Amino acid sequence: MTFWQKDKPYIGQIILALAVGGLSAWLSGGMDTYGELIKPPLSPPGWVFPVVWTILYVLMGIAAGIVVTREGKDSGAIRLYYLQLAVNFLWSPLFFRFGWITFAAVWLALLVAAVYATYRRFREVSPTAGRLLLPYLVWCIFALYLNIGFAVL
Repeated sequence: MTFWQKDKPYIGQIILALAVGGLSAWLSGGMDTYGELIKPPLSPPGWVFPVVWTILYVLMGIAAGIVVTREGKDSGAIRLYYLQLAVNFLWSPLFFRFGWITFAAVWLALLVAAVYATYRRFREVSPTAGRLLLPYLVWCIFALYLNIGFAVL
């Protein structure tokens, strides 16, 4: 088995996750809005977000690669993963492009629920795949805290 055959699911899933994140960021029009907001406590500087999201997308891609390798591209776990990826994709444009901060908080709560469901399903397929999604789940919960804080302030 060649390198490409063995690692194709991982490489493909990492590229997909990074592409979804990159396209979402591009469609959101940047983070200029973030600098203008009144920030709740614990708000990180703006440069932290692209760094953290890049790491999270790579971890998500590896986790999805594990699941694809074990269950195939049409498994229920992967369909759930793609659903949460679509919910993730829409959050940035809702928040940054359209400025729908309160609605974005509701959308982010939906994302947290979808990520949690994906984590549980991935964990059933592979404990490692589940663990790889935990930083993403924690970050989404933190992002929900920030989003609610922005909406309130």
